[in-house]
Amino acid sequence: MDRIIRCITSDGALKASAIDSSDTVYTAQRLHGLSATASAALGRLLTAASVMGAMQKQEHATLTLRINGGGPIGTVTAISDSHGNVRGCVDNPNVDVPLKPNGKLDVSAAVGTDGRLGVIRSYGTGEPYMGQVELVSGEIAEDITNYYAVSEQIPTVCALGVLVDPNTNGVLLAGGLLIQVLPGALPQDIEKLEANIATLEPVTTMLAKGMTVEQIEGYFKGISCNGRGTSCSDQLATAVRKAKESE
Repeated sequence: MDRIIRCITSDGALKASAIDSSDTVYTAQRLHGLSATASAALGRLLTAASVMGAMQKQEHATLTLRINGGGPIGTVTAISDSHGNVRGCVDNPNVDVPLKPNGKLDVSAAVGTDGRLGVIRSYGTGEPYMGQVELVSGEIAEDITNYYAVSEQIPTVCALGVLVDPNTNGVLLAGGLLIQVLPGALPQDIEKLEANIATLEPVTTMLAKGMTVEQIEGYFKGISCNGRGTSCSDQLATAVRKAKESE
């Protein structure tokens, strides 16, 4: 059963969400007959949408993520409610692209990089909020990070992973992390976050070892933010580059 765990430091300077989305992504692969690369692409977007949707406070709010980078997979879409329930689809579920030189699935080649990530937030009343940013990599996690930095000015680290059985294309594990620095964080707090992320294994590796989302979340509970400070965007950039994705 999928789970989302959230925590926030006592002074509200840092918040983190960890998710095990294995069941959801497995179901999506089975229902849509996804190829391995399509499973990784849609699985990452479903995972991100689930976490981001669950962060909304309004009961009837929905969140839609839509990404199209001009690649052979076409448009990838995920829609979540405020409880993290999510659904999605891809234009080309049978997309097949060569593996990366390291043997991993090449999500960027399937998605493409010449396009945009769109985010639509609907709160059940009034006009929905719509934002979009240019893609930076097509790997999805980096694009989510860039969206928060550019559109919402929130320093963010996003890591997403989907582990696919190369023999059956079945989804074995899926999960993600979303960490955000809020007003009040000090430089030393960012340094501790960077140190934790530098030693962080891919999300699916941790899940494969039997770690729970509570244990994964524990990487960030040691950060104690004191006093008031700036958003530390420049310092967080190092942590963003270290956020890892796995297939």
